[in-house]
Amino acid sequence: MEIIIAKDIMKANDQIAEANLSRLDQAGTYGVNLLGSPGCGKTTLLETMSGYLRGRLNFAVIEGDLATSRDGERVEALGVPTIQINTGGGCHLDATMVATALESLHLETIDLLLIENVGNLVCPAGFRLGERLRVALLSIPEGDDKVAKYPTMFSAVDAIVINKIDLLPYLDFDLDRVRSDLQIVAPQVEMMILSGRTGEGVADFANWLAVKRSEVFGVPHSQ
Repeated sequence: MEIIIAKDIMKANDQIAEANLSRLDQAGTYGVNLLGSPGCGKTTLLETMSGYLRGRLNFAVIEGDLATSRDGERVEALGVPTIQINTGGGCHLDATMVATALESLHLETIDLLLIENVGNLVCPAGFRLGERLRVALLSIPEGDDKVAKYPTMFSAVDAIVINKIDLLPYLDFDLDRVRSDLQIVAPQVEMMILSGRTGEGVADFANWLAVKRSEVFGVPHSQ
């Protein structure tokens, strides 16, 4: 009987992720892994943010879902190069899936690669994809206890984005509680607040991503 140890799987994934990172770096493409629960607003944020990025950075999107191409179609309809990955039941993207998707992108012309991971606050935390930045979305309707309840996810990211802030007046959500839990779980993680639906705060988030990219690669391809 062959015994496969989880550590071996993770090691293999990390090796492919490193190769993906090297490939993106050589092309001057800055990878961002966008994580969060189903319905937290990842795709809507990408749609809204595209208006702030267009003309400033060349960007592309990899969409991860268990099934359907609905999210990918929404983003592609905006004229954004988009690759859809269907995991067939898998609860996260892995580095091999992303490596395959990269084959279909002209990376030398892409400044920013936004990877929308499968909606899940558990599995994606452990799988590096080759990204330079990890951002977790937490929406107001999900409740203010998620940072404390899912510390593995929120300690594995570089930033947390509180989304759907336009719903704050209507729901019982304590921003200070999230900040307090974040100080315990991951004090180094930045926190931003926005609404992908109304656009509030989205320009600031897009600017932040542009600055992060420029810190590594300088002038974008589009300039």
